[in-house]
Amino acid sequence: MPKSSHSEPQRVLPGLARWAVFDVAASRTIESQALAAHPPHALMHAAGTAVARLALAVAPHARQVWVACGPGNNGGDGLVAATALHRAGMSVMATLVGDAARLPADARQALADAQQAGLPMSPRPPEDAPDLAIDALLGLGTTRAPAGALAEAIVRLNQFRGPTLAVDLPTGLHSDTGRRLGESCVRATHTLALLTLKPGLFTADGRDQAGQIWIDDLGVADPALPPTAWLACRDDLRHALPLRAHAGHKGRYGDVVVVGGAKGMTGAAMLAARAALGAGAGRVLINLLDATGPGVDVLFPEAMFRTAAWRADAAQVAASTVVCGCGGGQAVREALPALLARCPRLVLDADALNALAAEAALSRQLDARAGRGLQTVLTPHPLEAARLLDTDAAAVQSDRFAAAHTLAQRHGCVVLLKGSGSLIAAPGRVTVLNPTGNAALASGGTGDVLAGWLGGVWAQMPADADGLAAAQQAAAATTWLHGRAADLAVQCAPGQRSLGASALIAAMRDAAGSLGAG
Repeated sequence: MPKSSHSEPQRVLPGLARWAVFDVAASRTIESQALAAHPPHALMHAAGTAVARLALAVAPHARQVWVACGPGNNGGDGLVAATALHRAGMSVMATLVGDAARLPADARQALADAQQAGLPMSPRPPEDAPDLAIDALLGLGTTRAPAGALAEAIVRLNQFRGPTLAVDLPTGLHSDTGRRLGESCVRATHTLALLTLKPGLFTADGRDQAGQIWIDDLGVADPALPPTAWLACRDDLRHALPLRAHAGHKGRYGDVVVVGGAKGMTGAAMLAARAALGAGAGRVLINLLDATGPGVDVLFPEAMFRTAAWRADAAQVAASTVVCGCGGGQAVREALPALLARCPRLVLDADALNALAAEAALSRQLDARAGRGLQTVLTPHPLEAARLLDTDAAAVQSDRFAAAHTLAQRHGCVVLLKGSGSLIAAPGRVTVLNPTGNAALASGGTGDVLAGWLGGVWAQMPADADGLAAAQQAAAATTWLHGRAADLAVQCAPGQRSLGASALIAAMRDAAGSLGAG
């Protein structure tokens, strides 16, 4: 985790550094250890001071500040921040939502200090809009939807059109899963995570609710606990695809076979093949499942077309990284048994996943692969994951970590659960959480590009690399780059709402090239 020589808020830029992420249980342990190592009230004072410091940085010209404080230690952090801003000469009003007599000890001390400093307090939110609002209502470990006065304060915060700074987490957001706990959830422009980054800030609803994420470790040393997840970063791509030697040739960079493209869907397979070429695979072969489909890609003639390679050319399939399912339709079911039996590296996407969910025999074949030393990456979106888990997409989205982990453990493979904050889970390994990407990727074919590029990256990794680790690294690197390309596209054209799949391939090549990878 990046560290500073002293405690200060650091901006968490999407995927430019490797950050550790900790769930509620781990964060509680780290917090307890820090409290034991500091004098009473010292940690809350540091937290509130950090909030005040960031407030001054994100709204340096603010004259009126409203701090909404809740009934726990998150509210105490807000009271310390409000007092610090008041002492700095700003016009601050604090609202305490809760019973002052029932505050925890540190928060009671923070309230006493605020009262002694003459901080203006009001039982109700201000009528006039402030220049800056601070959400210190609820923090770590909230599991119930805010109600009553808390919900009313959230409504007021969300009506405010200026900057809103959330303390640790936006109130109403589940810290582990990133789901909104109810209709009332603060939509912040900035969130300052304290001590640790929480998974919910980066997945499901979290990225929409948290805004720009910052962290202050409050000067606490790196914890000895293993993280719940690592944030994917550009180093994943650099490590997966180091710079090529001048003496390299196409035989060193792997073969990719794309199996898909049933009648009416040949474009999906061709997009995957183009992406594999863009990623730098040495050779790419397209096995269309539509026998009447085209025999050449006129825009990418370097892609070679084969007929029923999965049946007729067992040696080629066994020596290649295979991407199966893009536009596969029902026809993909005929190819899957042979591919599951033969492929050392197999990416299963789209209709291949639907076939696995529908046919128990195929699922059993998938389960047997790990024991035979064959590696698989599944790339479901939430609905495809729901079919594999025999549930619905809402259940998957309610706990994306649990869904990804369950699938990875059940099938002994890497699972790339797509969506906002894509997760890359693998048995016995720390999950990777991707912080890049945006809604410009919500267009047809971008998932085919992801699967094909993943195959192209994986094909270039050494054959003797740790199978599971290499598969997870290839998936993490590809997912990071996929999102990064979309982020750069939107930065260059802020009004752009959608990024077509073909344009995405070019954007990914540009983004990879700027890092000297691929």
